[in-house]
Amino acid sequence: MDMQKLMQQAQAMQKKLNKIEEELDATEYTGTTGGSEGVSVTINGKNEVVKIDINDELLAKENKEELQDMLLIAINNAVDQAASDREEKMNAVTQGVKMPGF
Repeated sequence: MDMQKLMQQAQAMQKKLNKIEEELDATEYTGTTGGSEGVSVTINGKNEVVKIDINDELLAKENKEELQDMLLIAINNAVDQAASDREEKMNAVTQGVKMPGF
């Protein structure tokens, strides 16, 4: 087996992984709950919350627990989307082989 060729392939794969990582970090994912009367939370690929939209009716004091629950659901939904997208795109390059750091 040609070690130089193997090293070149590994470097090419690393470049692809880095490019995908950058694209994923810049991608935004929005989790929602309650439709237009609920909340939506947008995160980036680094799982940082970048935007929260809350229906005005949920801001009433008597809706506090409902709002908290809806925020949790929307955030977890967005995080799940980001994780699924990351796994799918990384597996396409690594063909399921787990790479350290990714």
